[in-house]
Amino acid sequence: MKLKTVYVCSECGAQFPKWMGKCTSCNSWNTIIEEVISEAPAKSKVSVLSTPAATSSSPKTIKDIDSADEERTLTGMGELDRVLGGGLVKGSLVLVGGDPGIGKSTLLLQICETMGKAGKILYVSGEESQRQIKLRANRLGITTENLKIYSETNMSLIIDCVFRENPDILIVDSVQTMYNPEIQSTPGNIAQIRDTASVLMKIAKENSISVFLVGHVTKEGSLAGPKVLEHIVDTVLYFEGDRHQSFRILRAVKNRFGSTNEIGVFEMRGNGLEEIPNPSQAMLSGRPENVAGSCIICTMEGTRPVLAEVQALVSPTAFGNPRRMASGPDLGRSLMLMAVLEKRGGLRMSAYDAYVNIVGGLRITEPAADLGLALAIASSFCSTAIDSETVAIGEIGLTGELRSCSFLESRIAECEKLGFKKCIIPSSGTGKLKKFKNIELCPFSDIKGVIDKFCK
Repeated sequence: MKLKTVYVCSECGAQFPKWMGKCTSCNSWNTIIEEVISEAPAKSKVSVLSTPAATSSSPKTIKDIDSADEERTLTGMGELDRVLGGGLVKGSLVLVGGDPGIGKSTLLLQICETMGKAGKILYVSGEESQRQIKLRANRLGITTENLKIYSETNMSLIIDCVFRENPDILIVDSVQTMYNPEIQSTPGNIAQIRDTASVLMKIAKENSISVFLVGHVTKEGSLAGPKVLEHIVDTVLYFEGDRHQSFRILRAVKNRFGSTNEIGVFEMRGNGLEEIPNPSQAMLSGRPENVAGSCIICTMEGTRPVLAEVQALVSPTAFGNPRRMASGPDLGRSLMLMAVLEKRGGLRMSAYDAYVNIVGGLRITEPAADLGLALAIASSFCSTAIDSETVAIGEIGLTGELRSCSFLESRIAECEKLGFKKCIIPSSGTGKLKKFKNIELCPFSDIKGVIDKFCK
């Protein structure tokens, strides 16, 4: 067997004969790593992982292809079903990534209780023994008889087990621990991850087995391994949240069978993950009232309006350059809003430090949160509390004008349902809104008018 050394880009998978600082394919820096591969003789080119169910196929005309709706299976967790687009599609390949200890394995083990009623499940673990998984299953209350645990990292043995057991659902935890004995490189290497994902995709499509892959993330927060891993799978889910806090957010960044805008909210408890069907109420619980620097916003996560509390702390700077930090909202967007407040709102922000936070660990990226974020900063600057029953919705332009946002009526209805009495909105587009009985609408055309009314 002949060994060969190649240099592979961890971002795009491009190969080079020698090391370079920059990948000429994707223009990424410091992503090229050394990899030792083996060249098998020509007669042994057939992989030991070739699936026995593989059959030759022929092209079909588009009108001859069955276009019936995909068959879905409910996981038993409504929040996960929402993110998947209505349930797990038969024969799909789902990649679940997240920080260590965030709850990826717990989530997949919990859904086995309900999905075990619909078919057989094979849970393959490369990180834990069968006894460890059994202890966790006892804590989570998993009692289904259709769940089998297999502790192995050799892909040739795993594939043999899959065709012997013929499960309906396969869970592989994690893809970075699996290895193909024909590839002379360590588990977690680019070649090993790419080969493992390709083989599992082939099994999922040809045998209609739904496959869950657990993936590790790097210190930058991206999935470990080559980008081709995300291209191969059908769905990529990220499990987010601070491991030291109870709330967890499941977000889809790729989904061939549904929307990528939906989120699922969970709370980590002693007996596992518990769904939060009303995340707005959960994230607003315990909030202070009549305190300067706090404002409620309403953001859309897919089709779901979610209310969250924005907190800001503005204090005189002790240095030449003021310090600015943001946890939850985008820092660049926050800096832009502070510049608008200084130029258009009359607040001298250049002499003050500013810290902004979204309570509950929620990450906000949509522009509709601009008004609430700016009001929280202005409230802290002026030391004036905003009424705790007031919600702010709207986008702010660089000239200080307030712009309308999408789903405004749905956002206001959610605020009314949760008992809020007043909603600050942009004046543009209010003529098309329906009448609300229990909430007062306060339309404004620019940020200066809002600050003069509520912060001074």
